[in-house]
Amino acid sequence: MSTEFVVGLDVGGATTRVTVIGLDGSRLGDGQAGAGNPITHGPELATNELRTALTTALSTVDLDGARAGVISLPGANRLLADPTGRAVFDTVWRDAGLRCPYTVLDDLLVAYASATAAPDGAVVLADLDAVAASIRQMAVDRTADGYGWLLGDGGSAFWLGRAAVRRLLADLDAGQEPSRLASQVLTELLGTAQLSSRPRHTVDRVVQAVSRRPPIELAKLAPLVLTAAQEGDTTAIALVDEAAQRLAATVGRVRGAVETTPVVLGGSLLTDGTVLAAALSAALRERSPHTPLLTAGDGAAAAAWLAARSLDGVDADTLHRRVVRPV
Repeated sequence: MSTEFVVGLDVGGATTRVTVIGLDGSRLGDGQAGAGNPITHGPELATNELRTALTTALSTVDLDGARAGVISLPGANRLLADPTGRAVFDTVWRDAGLRCPYTVLDDLLVAYASATAAPDGAVVLADLDAVAASIRQMAVDRTADGYGWLLGDGGSAFWLGRAAVRRLLADLDAGQEPSRLASQVLTELLGTAQLSSRPRHTVDRVVQAVSRRPPIELAKLAPLVLTAAQEGDTTAIALVDEAAQRLAATVGRVRGAVETTPVVLGGSLLTDGTVLAAALSAALRERSPHTPLLTAGDGAAAAAWLAARSLDGVDADTLHRRVVRPV
């Protein structure tokens, strides 16, 4: 008799990760490839990357044991309006030899489930964008921000990068000596931290350098801000604190201050012990002292757990403890 299993896919902005989990909690296979989102990277590239990751993860199992699958995708609702994107997943699923059903879920829910099995709570993600959601009965209930860099995403990587450049320009206009962060931003944009004899000339060069690039590339400056804050740069610390307050306010739009259900922090800016994660945790505790704060973990394993959770006879809480690795 074939071992029964579920399949979880975590389709991120740069990587696709697949995990195969037995219904007893055993980890049966893993696969990884490049960006597999057909909405943002096109159907051809997505098909190839998804196929690579799935084939690797499924190489050691009998496909007759497949029971269900979940695909974690940013902005999953957009897939409903994109038949081409849905066709990519249908094709890859079929070509991999999987005959079980699959569901596409928003990465907000999967990030939440990667940290806790509690049915109610909230999640906040900060990466290229920034968004928060309340979770009710293990489903996304209300969402705040995530409007994109032009209209929102307060506290995101783009927001931090743009704020760093704005602060640099203001300091140059005021004739102030560049901070450590400002010097690093100058070097990143201009190749040197050397100022022109007239500060306005440097201002013009910075503006031109930024204007020549796609706006979203400002997000690449965010790691400079986090590192400078970690090293004690006061300008960077102030920017991180403001980003944290914006993210906390976003969480506050989907969650009451008296709630005590968990809040999960996810996305590259809020994992791996970043200074922004610490600042946001402090801001959230100030608003709601008794709230458990958790860090998002293995998205592919969480997606597999969500697939198993839908099956009859599965003890979801026990399986979560076995499958989802604590952070």
